[in-house]
Amino acid sequence: MFQFKHPKLFAGAVIASTLIAWQAQASSHREAPNISRFPTLDSTDFFVFNSYESGREDYVTLIANYIPLQDAYGGPNYFAMDQDAVYNIHIDNDGDAVEDITFAFKFNNSLPANNKGLALTIGDEADPKTVAVPLKNIGAIFFADQSAANFIESYKLSIRYGERGKSTRLTTPVSSDGIFYKPLDYIGFKTFGGAGGYQAYAEQFIYSVDIPGCAAPARMFAGQRKDPFVVNLGKIFDLVNFVPVEGDSTPGLGDGGGFPGGITQSADNDDLIDKNVTSLAIEVPKACITGEGNGNIGAWTSARLPQVRILNPRATFARPDISGGAKVQVSRLGAPLVNELVIGLKDKDRFSSAKPKNDGQFADYVTHPSLAELLNILFKDAVNQTLGTNIATLAPTNFPRNDLVTAFLTGFSGVNQLAEITPSEMLRLNTGITATAPDAQSPLGVIDGDLSGFPNGRRPGDDVVDIALRVIMGRLCYPIDVNGTAIDLGLCTPSDASVGLVPFTDGAPSNAGMMKTSFPYLAAPIPGAQ
Repeated sequence: MFQFKHPKLFAGAVIASTLIAWQAQASSHREAPNISRFPTLDSTDFFVFNSYESGREDYVTLIANYIPLQDAYGGPNYFAMDQDAVYNIHIDNDGDAVEDITFAFKFNNSLPANNKGLALTIGDEADPKTVAVPLKNIGAIFFADQSAANFIESYKLSIRYGERGKSTRLTTPVSSDGIFYKPLDYIGFKTFGGAGGYQAYAEQFIYSVDIPGCAAPARMFAGQRKDPFVVNLGKIFDLVNFVPVEGDSTPGLGDGGGFPGGITQSADNDDLIDKNVTSLAIEVPKACITGEGNGNIGAWTSARLPQVRILNPRATFARPDISGGAKVQVSRLGAPLVNELVIGLKDKDRFSSAKPKNDGQFADYVTHPSLAELLNILFKDAVNQTLGTNIATLAPTNFPRNDLVTAFLTGFSGVNQLAEITPSEMLRLNTGITATAPDAQSPLGVIDGDLSGFPNGRRPGDDVVDIALRVIMGRLCYPIDVNGTAIDLGLCTPSDASVGLVPFTDGAPSNAGMMKTSFPYLAAPIPGAQ
């Protein structure tokens, strides 16, 4: 087995790893050519985890984020959801890769005063005119007094049981009128009464909802949050002008005792640190979603649009276009980075529109990933020539890549495999594994022995970029240390992955401390002005 201990040899591996880093870092922001044309339907991230808020141990939280790369100052219109779309969170609880439960969000945008909007009287007494204002607010906004708001975003939540098109029941959780409301985006301090005003305002939009047949109520929130994803995007696209291996002996220690010249952890490396997203979050009692399976669930999010959209040549706020026809899936997201890192460019749009039960068509991308071979083509000869070595390959050599099949398509035996094993891409969560407290969570999840983290579901603080880099390079070929016990997953061997223990990183730190410790968990959004 070959391991990098020689600095020059290690540098060769760094060069080889950069292509993987470049491909992996985009997360699920604009991950396919077609969805980049529909930002309001672009699912940026998806989280499924056992709730770790105190007293909520019997709940599972699911969070679907949409509308990537929101600049906090992006007025005057900010970031409303598409009212022609349906945003879905799907759950499979038996393992057939078909949804058993779907939570469907449908939004509606309106103006006060019967869609005429707020207006001011302009002119003198002899010639006054009532003129509509151009902004989404004309004064300070509080939950108890929203009279200054000039935009109303509401939504309904429906629950579907069974496969789409074959559903057995469609219900809507009970509220006073079946309608829920989304808070305005974080325009700024002055609009919301100072530094803590927006948080107090937004928390009033957390709803308790009754789910038919469920003994306890769920909680729900739809609104703007700070983007929880961290990534070093700018330097990556600038020909990867950093060394993507940890430069400290321990991340964040600052001793420079890791790989010489390697990148070290810093918030300065997070290019999304000032970006927001729109979150659809629901926390549901475990007993209401596990069905008759083994307690494990698979989940994914999707968004659908009507097939036809005809633009109104005399557009109005209420009628900018006319949409019709069957609804078509235009985005899909389960585990992060799959469409970016694994699926070939020609099939990215097909993956976005596919259902998990049909993922067999993408199997070759997982069992024989093209990126690994591309690394050899581009970098193996250069590494061998520089070091005077004869390394057969820098990439893992186990084919088919059962380690990736397990991580992406089947789940781990004894951890998060569902009762029936149907290879399909989704986030899989063992609802029976006790959630790790926020201050004890490892951002590296399962590969660092924290079984309640990614890829057993995904928590907001999990560093999925670093995890994905290490898994693609063979980390699962080495034993995992769980509470002092080395567990061999049996998927491949260390001899299959010469760089499987290298601490690949983009230097952008992620951890639970950057999030809230209560529902909806994601941090408050960045304000447009302070």
